[in-house]
Amino acid sequence: MSVLEVTDLRAGYGRIEALHGVSLHVDAGEAVTIIGSNGAGKTTLLKTIAGHLRPTAGRVVLAGEDISHWTPERRTRAGIGLVPEGRQVFPGLPVIDHLLLGAYTRRRDAAVRSDLDHMLDLFPILRERSRQLAGTLSGGQQQLMVIARALMSRPKVLLLDEPSLGLAPLAVHEVVDKLTQLVGEGTTLLLVEQNARAAFQVASRGYVLTRGEVIAEDDVTALQADPRVQEAYLGR
Repeated sequence: MSVLEVTDLRAGYGRIEALHGVSLHVDAGEAVTIIGSNGAGKTTLLKTIAGHLRPTAGRVVLAGEDISHWTPERRTRAGIGLVPEGRQVFPGLPVIDHLLLGAYTRRRDAAVRSDLDHMLDLFPILRERSRQLAGTLSGGQQQLMVIARALMSRPKVLLLDEPSLGLAPLAVHEVVDKLTQLVGEGTTLLLVEQNARAAFQVASRGYVLTRGEVIAEDDVTALQADPRVQEAYLGR
């Protein structure tokens, strides 16, 4: 069953169209990746799914409900979680407050505190650094924190925009391991990445986006064998 369906989506900035009829789906418990170079439209696609950009055509359907014209907050409440590119942390805010901020749409939910404990169990480094200011964390620790922050909204699907960007190889490995663990526990992911090697370790299926269009869709084994993917993203 598809949790997220995107059909013939078009969006852009002013008169410049960045997405030219993109379609994709993500099933419950599935990890799907979208790979593409800079300017391919990956971030535009996630922003449109999350409601930060309005589509000019097409549909975004979450759990069977058309959310194409909902506000970002309403989409978050419905189950869209977003881990933005560049992490977007508040440097002077402690780790624990970032996690609580992720549950802002659930202010009256008595389960927030138990979910907070679950996040600190899931990400032990965040429990260790819970009172530390976010700006003093390493890049990898910040990335784990913003993933946990997004999970605090209890999303039906978690959108991740370039989570490996700017991280050292060891930190990329830690993030990949944590995402793989989340998928193993049933979290549904849509992962945008330039780092195809990292993305293919997490996802079971993928799409290749070029200049706002999907040019390939398959399971990751087939994509890894695709000469276009090998040449452009795997350095073969």
